[in-house]
Amino acid sequence: MAKFIFVTGGVTSSLGKGILAASLGKLLQTRGLKVTIQKFDPYINVDPGTMNPYEHGECYVTEDGAETDLDLGHYERFLGVHTSQANNVTTGKIYQEVINRERRGDYLGKTVQVIPHITDEIKRRMLLLGNSDQYDIILTEIGGTVGDIESLPFIEAIRQLKWQLPKEDYLVIHLTLVPYLASAKELKTKPTQHSVKELQSYGVNPHIIVCRTEHPLGNDRKKKIAEFCNVDYNSVIESLDAETIYDVPLNLKKEKLDEIVLEKFGYTNLPDTNLIEWNAFLQRYKFPKKEINIGLIGKYVELKDAYISIYESFIHAGAKNECKVNVIPLSSEEINKNNIQEKLAHFDGIFVAPGFGQRGIDGKILTIQYAREKNIPFFGVCLGMQVAVIEFAKNVLNLEDANSTEMKQHCKNPVIDLMQEQKTIVNMGGTMRLGAYTCHIKENTLAHQIYGATHISERHRHRYEFNSNYLQQFIDNGMVASGINPDSNLVEIMELPSHKFFIGVQFHPELKSTILQPHPLFSAFVKACLS
Repeated sequence: MAKFIFVTGGVTSSLGKGILAASLGKLLQTRGLKVTIQKFDPYINVDPGTMNPYEHGECYVTEDGAETDLDLGHYERFLGVHTSQANNVTTGKIYQEVINRERRGDYLGKTVQVIPHITDEIKRRMLLLGNSDQYDIILTEIGGTVGDIESLPFIEAIRQLKWQLPKEDYLVIHLTLVPYLASAKELKTKPTQHSVKELQSYGVNPHIIVCRTEHPLGNDRKKKIAEFCNVDYNSVIESLDAETIYDVPLNLKKEKLDEIVLEKFGYTNLPDTNLIEWNAFLQRYKFPKKEINIGLIGKYVELKDAYISIYESFIHAGAKNECKVNVIPLSSEEINKNNIQEKLAHFDGIFVAPGFGQRGIDGKILTIQYAREKNIPFFGVCLGMQVAVIEFAKNVLNLEDANSTEMKQHCKNPVIDLMQEQKTIVNMGGTMRLGAYTCHIKENTLAHQIYGATHISERHRHRYEFNSNYLQQFIDNGMVASGINPDSNLVEIMELPSHKFFIGVQFHPELKSTILQPHPLFSAFVKACLS
């Protein structure tokens, strides 16, 4: 059985439990331990797949096709290992499973209750990844804030596991906020005391308290928190606001968080953390030699979390090219024929983001036409590729009423159409083309030059596809289908060889970019923008 670390949060949401878990996981991983992280979300949606990005941010997709919380993206980017369906569990999944069992009669006529039936299912899911020798340590992040009604069954499950797991295999870390009152020029520990008291009232005593703060805590405040929250002095960890999330592992290392965890678990004689490659990445990221501006054209630009994997992929690619990449979000709804020069002229490259629905499509079409005609490096992902196809059909092939059936169901020339297997689907949740699929890349193409391979695997999340009935017309007019799925003949990559850099992909490469392995498409795009 693996050892388990449970990460809870108090005082306020958005403190960074996911970054804390990912950073600690990285420190333990570099000591030679096999680590994974799982997220338990308290909302009743089965997954975030049907949620608006403004509600939940980006929907992250795993290799096996799970639509998950965006924190799983942080886990993969920090650890460089794949997560799966088992790594993200919601209240919706828990209740769905319990209700299905009740309908089958599995409970033999008993009254089904939150305790023990819901909590038993939560515990089963929490322990699932530990029932093999695949991992040494499993970090479990509990979404929400201690005190929230919806989080109570998860906290109760953690309390029960204290008595079911060996003492040396069980650890609770509580992340809280120590706010700074500018008028009093003082840090206040009372919110942390109340947060821990709330957690203890549910029968869970944290072993380690991590304090998010704008200013150093100092020894006196650490002692105060330790005394009033009933933890060891050295188990009160200061987590100062960092310049970048990639500094957090180094900051926690200075606070010896990994050493404290290993000591509590009884580990001895493990190698020290090896952060040489991590520090090299940070050096390139913080001290770039060049700088470029890339326009991110989308419909959810007001919320950075809606495109978080894209932003992070540009950070990775920028560091690889020793370049500062300024990603400037621009709503496609603001772009029209009268202002397009003013809006786009200062960009070194144009990236058209994924999305769904009609809103903002006209601005995206104008943007791609501008990039194509002005020979500005262009990169489109998912809907970004589909709109590039629509623009080419309208302005180069001169196809009347060329469109996607997602935007106009009965258009005359549906160059983008609903995938055949999607046409009988009624339920929207979890029914898109999801997860990793293979792609065959044609030689002597831009895609082949970028990947250096003829067979790749990338993750998908879409219902609509390029209509292959129009493929020959595109080829005859200079647009190449350089990547095709060998099983379904789905067009995965479209590019313009006559252009400086013009490529669109049906899949989501941003989901596979990590700190130490930037995605080649993003790296190549940044390099093209530099030239």
